[in-house]
Amino acid sequence: MKQPPLRAVQYFDMVARLNSFSKAAESLNVTQSAVSHQIRILEEFLGESLFERQGRHLRLTSVGQHYYDEVSDPLQAISRASHQIREGVSGQLRLAVFSSLAVKWLMPQLADFRRMHPEIDLSLEMFANNSELSDELADCFILDFEPGKNYQYELLYTEYLYPVCSHKIWQQIKDKPLPDAMWDYPLLTVTSLMKNDWAQWCKLGGFDLPKGVKIHTFSHMLLATEAARYEHGITFLNHYFMNEIDREQLVRIPMHEMPTGDSLYFVYKKHRAKQSDIVKLGRWLQQIAAQDDVISG
Repeated sequence: MKQPPLRAVQYFDMVARLNSFSKAAESLNVTQSAVSHQIRILEEFLGESLFERQGRHLRLTSVGQHYYDEVSDPLQAISRASHQIREGVSGQLRLAVFSSLAVKWLMPQLADFRRMHPEIDLSLEMFANNSELSDELADCFILDFEPGKNYQYELLYTEYLYPVCSHKIWQQIKDKPLPDAMWDYPLLTVTSLMKNDWAQWCKLGGFDLPKGVKIHTFSHMLLATEAARYEHGITFLNHYFMNEIDREQLVRIPMHEMPTGDSLYFVYKKHRAKQSDIVKLGRWLQQIAAQDDVISG
């Protein structure tokens, strides 16, 4: 079965709905002659006239009316389906984020977003480092790298680490010289953050990491944080993982911060940059990121 010229069908649908070649041209952002040309192509394909003029008035022929009745709804369905894939369903937004960041940073503040924007149904999706950026996974993402050219991204924060410990350990070291008092306790290191994190932190502070210090290794900051909470040693945290619960149970040791070289970005497709739901979410994320930076800094 030979397919009709789809552009011509689109132009025909617009002329039939607006009942005007000039209005259709304006809506399609083309010239009126371009519209007329496409209608002639479709009429030649069908072998029938689709419009007739009566003075200044334009109307569909009987064949044109029948054709419009048949093609209009399918064209609208194609348009709606394409819009949903490109723009997402209005009022529904999926944000893909690293699980630890969702638990420690977003979840405690999510009620604030829902209070501010009850019209948006925001859901969180777990995101892995090797996951493909796809609309099938989420509408927008929080990533620790700048994405490809088809994506827009906004900086949320640049990561810095600082040492924390339980209140019990802090009571035992707070009146002693730092950092020397810290070496009496295991140091908790996170392999997913950076190599030799404690050695680099010591170098940045102008001193060496003593030989023989116990170092316990964890795969993720979330695990190391829990270990510190249960008094297994001293770990690193950043501003955005130190939520209200952590501030009650952990103490930031008053020493220097260390940049990891990583940053977090709010990421979305460029063609969705003006979608109101994404704009609102992006503003809120930047707002709480700046607020947390002020509180913790």
